[in-house]
Amino acid sequence: MKLYRSLCDVAKFRSTFDFGGREVAHWFPGHMAKGLKQMRASLKGVDCIIEIHDARIPFSGRNPVFQETLDVKPHLLVLNKMDLADLSKKQRILKELGRSGMKNVLFTDCLKQRDENVAKVVPTVLEMLTNSNRFHREENHNYCLMVIGVPNVGKSSLINSLRRTHLKKGRASRVGGEPGITRAVLTRIQVCERPIMYLLDTPGVLPPKIESLETGMKLALCGTILDHLVGEDVIADYLLYSLNRLKNFSYVERYNLEEPNDNIQHVLKHIAVKLKKTQRVKALTGVGNINVIVPNYPAAAYDFIRAFRKGELGQVILD
Repeated sequence: MKLYRSLCDVAKFRSTFDFGGREVAHWFPGHMAKGLKQMRASLKGVDCIIEIHDARIPFSGRNPVFQETLDVKPHLLVLNKMDLADLSKKQRILKELGRSGMKNVLFTDCLKQRDENVAKVVPTVLEMLTNSNRFHREENHNYCLMVIGVPNVGKSSLINSLRRTHLKKGRASRVGGEPGITRAVLTRIQVCERPIMYLLDTPGVLPPKIESLETGMKLALCGTILDHLVGEDVIADYLLYSLNRLKNFSYVERYNLEEPNDNIQHVLKHIAVKLKKTQRVKALTGVGNINVIVPNYPAAAYDFIRAFRKGELGQVILD
């Protein structure tokens, strides 16, 4: 009976997310505009474009400016963070991307010490270049590739992973868990000896205008937009909405809830209690001030979002 009641309650959960009149968070700082300009200027010496994107949002948030200005070269799409994505949807994703003209696609986990899919990048690129014209670079026996993508999807991690795979060397590009670590187009970084192959690391560049609030929230949830630009409370609420929509109720067991819930305040309160994330605040009463202990909602929201980004709430596809 309790299970039946829970299923009935789930059926009443939100079918759409209320954005409350918010506007899309615009984050296009100076280093992004400068980076895009440098990318365009560097195209003449590039043989192939490798676009990195988050496998959890294979269709949302890919910068259309890349297609408009950089798509004159052979183009490989690498969907990274595959360990966090629901790969049962892989064939649907490949089919939809194929319909839009994106034929060369690889799924990778660049943080994995040895990822067999990363090892496929160089052979795939060489096959693509064999079937294309290198124009003024015909006489060059080395190859130069440009790595592009929105922030925090693993561009620098791919470069480091390729160096581990082909050169047995350590990292050449700094990586981090928040967007905006790489801020300038770097000098060429060698990633392969046979053939000699270099990659240009570039800053993550978002579209100057994000297409919709839904896309903006997916980008924020996956960490490609700085959290404070959207608000961790809003991101946490969108995460709860998304997990319920996907019928992923892993948060129930993780945070000791009795059943799935659609109220973010209720869920964050449980998270705060379970993790002992509370704070003392002064409350005014008729007889003076007293200290009361209340849930630390921002800390609970941060833990909820972090658990999703680390894959601790299961593998998902948000698109």
